[in-house]
Amino acid sequence: MLAFVEHRWPSLWPWIQLMRLDRPIGSMLLMWPTLWALWIAGDGTPSLKHILVFVLGVYVMRAAGCVINDFADRDFDGHVTRTRERPLATGALSAKQALLLFCALGLLAFVLVLFLNRFTLLLSFGGLALAMLYPFTKRFTYLPQLFLGAAFSWAIPMAFAAETESVPEIAWLLFVTNLLWTVGYDTEYAMCDREDDLKIGVKSTAILFGDLDRLMVGVLQALTLVALWLVGQRLGLTWPWYLGLAGMAAGFAHQQWRIRYRQPGPCFQAFLSNHWAGASVFAGLYFHYLISA
Repeated sequence: MLAFVEHRWPSLWPWIQLMRLDRPIGSMLLMWPTLWALWIAGDGTPSLKHILVFVLGVYVMRAAGCVINDFADRDFDGHVTRTRERPLATGALSAKQALLLFCALGLLAFVLVLFLNRFTLLLSFGGLALAMLYPFTKRFTYLPQLFLGAAFSWAIPMAFAAETESVPEIAWLLFVTNLLWTVGYDTEYAMCDREDDLKIGVKSTAILFGDLDRLMVGVLQALTLVALWLVGQRLGLTWPWYLGLAGMAAGFAHQQWRIRYRQPGPCFQAFLSNHWAGASVFAGLYFHYLISA
């Protein structure tokens, strides 16, 4: 479908690239923990309206996040091998056009959240603030991945607020869990760009961890699994949940094998495979509720 758009309407292609609609992995990494939260908050039967609003919201907010990220990095992306062909780096689109698109996406996200309750609406402003702040954090801290983790996890308390009009302790445990997972996989992502980032002065956890990068990714992955195990214990989840965690653990082990030489290509492939780790956990959760109904 996107290949057809690129061929038939080439003028639209830079806009699609700017929103990363041609690279859906980020949307899926945001989607899975959102679905975890909706299914847990809804005790296995979340509202269809909430599913639709949050799924659409994931795509809209991820697109908005990519736009503001490229706006913030427009003077850097041209110096990084992986990003030098992005629309703002090549001049295919202007900074003004990017800001206008970000505002339009933000307005669309606001319209979506109007279908939810007041509590969720108020929480949504926190998510917008995190999405706007994250791209600039790599200028002043070696922990931008921590801010990305918070931004990617903010849909979790929002999902609970939408389903239950509260944000219980289990929601914050899931929030911390996803934050740990996100810092881990985005460190793998940052390992792809480490040499370029060092040259241009952009900071990341891959640079902060240095030779301990693989170890720290492994620690974050182990903590993610422990936190998810705690979620299962507190909710009394049954064997499909733990089978899903086993699938995630196997995926993490394979990622460690991929990043063993710290080469950009395999590190990027390791990052991409986190989609399947998140899907494995959701499958375990879904089948738990299916057989427990």
